[in-house]
Amino acid sequence: MSGARSTVLVRRPRRRLLAAGAGLAALGFALAACTSSQGSGATASSGASGSPVSGGTVRVAEPPAVTPNWIWPMASLAFFSVENISNLQQPMYRPLYWFGGDDDQPTLDEGLSVAQPAQYAADGRSVTIHLKPWKWSNGEAVNADDVVFWMHMVKAEKANWAGYVPGAFPDNITKVDKVDASTVRLTLNSRYSSNWFTYNELSQVTPMPMAWDVTSPGAAPGSGGCTQSMARCAAVYRFLTSQAKDQKTYATSKIWSVVDGPWRLGSYDSAGHYSFVPNTSYSGAPKPRLDKVVFLPFTSDSAEYNVIKSGGGVDVGYIPSQDLPPRPANSAVPANNPLGTGFYLLPAYTWSVNYFVPNMQNPQMGPAFRQLYVRQALQETLNQPVDVAKAQQGYGYPNFSPVPVRPASQWLSPAAKQGTPYPFSVDHAKTLLTDHGWTEKGGVMTCTKPGTGTGECGAGIVAGTRLVVHFDYASGTQSLDQSMQQYKSDAARAGIDLAMKQKPFNSVIGEAVPCRSTQSSCSWQVANWGGGWIYAPDYLPTGESLFSTGAGSNSGSYSSPTMDRLVLASQKQNGTRPLYTYEDYAAKQLPVIFQANAYAIDAISDHVGGVVVNPLGTLLPEYWYRTK
Repeated sequence: MSGARSTVLVRRPRRRLLAAGAGLAALGFALAACTSSQGSGATASSGASGSPVSGGTVRVAEPPAVTPNWIWPMASLAFFSVENISNLQQPMYRPLYWFGGDDDQPTLDEGLSVAQPAQYAADGRSVTIHLKPWKWSNGEAVNADDVVFWMHMVKAEKANWAGYVPGAFPDNITKVDKVDASTVRLTLNSRYSSNWFTYNELSQVTPMPMAWDVTSPGAAPGSGGCTQSMARCAAVYRFLTSQAKDQKTYATSKIWSVVDGPWRLGSYDSAGHYSFVPNTSYSGAPKPRLDKVVFLPFTSDSAEYNVIKSGGGVDVGYIPSQDLPPRPANSAVPANNPLGTGFYLLPAYTWSVNYFVPNMQNPQMGPAFRQLYVRQALQETLNQPVDVAKAQQGYGYPNFSPVPVRPASQWLSPAAKQGTPYPFSVDHAKTLLTDHGWTEKGGVMTCTKPGTGTGECGAGIVAGTRLVVHFDYASGTQSLDQSMQQYKSDAARAGIDLAMKQKPFNSVIGEAVPCRSTQSSCSWQVANWGGGWIYAPDYLPTGESLFSTGAGSNSGSYSSPTMDRLVLASQKQNGTRPLYTYEDYAAKQLPVIFQANAYAIDAISDHVGGVVVNPLGTLLPEYWYRTK
């Protein structure tokens, strides 16, 4: 049950954080034999021209002001982003089950998975996993020990793992048995929906080689002992964490060079320049056809656009929303290509929701954020339709619930399809505040009736508290900046002073972690990394990663017994009704403030073939090829 902050932003586990706007483009390319795959409303693309050839290099633009900075799949929330998970880790270290292949759906791809389909016992209390006969690049077999190693590590160090949700994975696994060299059996603490458990729990398992079960450089594989005993995992965790922090050694490390995916690092620097070269020992299919994939960092989407428009530096990139003409009514892509010739365009949707997070444990503003009426006022002063039309030039859509709007799926509730329960209204937002004990003084709402009774400000809000909110948001994307400046203006009309500050994406997600009011790390008040959350590796959009009490990706420390109960029901009961009940409750309770979700327009060189944009943001350059 994880996801990631999306760049558009993604943090994985469960916060796959997505970065803002144009950052989507660089995140989600899968390659397939066909030339293109269209999202909802997409128009046909011309695709690549010429005949496929073997070899060559493809240069990929990274999202603006977003760079990878964590190589180990075991990551804390500060490093749980799409850029780290999908773009750096997974091309080299394959998860047990792969979701999001050469189509536009967030579904299981058995062919790309390390294991055979999971087999559930008739009583639903255990699941057996058979590994395929794959090899690591150092000759080790990918086997049951590698799965046990991962399970022991996440159990022993769950407090340090972003995917951890108390009571869920890995707490819901009571026993891990190595049945034979290629088979593992997991005993569960209850009966779960097999679909949910595969999509949201087993999806989080990444086999780790014995070469990583060590406590010092050059130690014998497996000598760390974590695979044999959880009691010995702490020392291995400390060593691997120290290695993951040492970015300058990523490309030369004897630890990180042991891979089971189709790629290995060819080069890397902490500024965001890195490259993949083929792992010639890759056991799966397809094998890479390219010689190298190079990733290029950019400080802003405008800087990326200048390079791609020049035609000489980027093969796979994106067009910033401010450089797009208004979207035509009958197409997901521009009628006229802003780049002219040399590139074809694809719409890049993500299996994501977009939001920003109020810190409900902040000692100054947390008591206000814990009041639903304050969160309503924050939501009602955010004009999503205007953001879509102006900041996003029509290349986006409003989003008011924790279930993605696109691509279309069975999981979006009938109520969510009708729109927001809190439409834009500055007047209503202002009335909400004045009806609850706030008075506008000097243009800022001030609590003048403290207390918990009717017409009073609410628990913990002291007299004189002013609605001056320190609001950090990710830099580098003009459309996000435009949206936030519009929001600041509209909120001010309701007496809410948003003291906004731009910071790099990594800084924003680094501060937006669960905290207690007594901790110095709880000084942040609102964080907006620009892209919300992509549901990966928790692909079913249940809320255990985001909104369950104590969840590792519950950035704002939201807590509600009702929410916890509804989330649990969506995990254990089959059918869509439990999920609908949860998502409709979340839409009304506003554990986060929902904002418009942009989709990117990706630009692909006419001489790069086979690109499919999968909404999970999976990166599969082994399908890519050059043409001539």
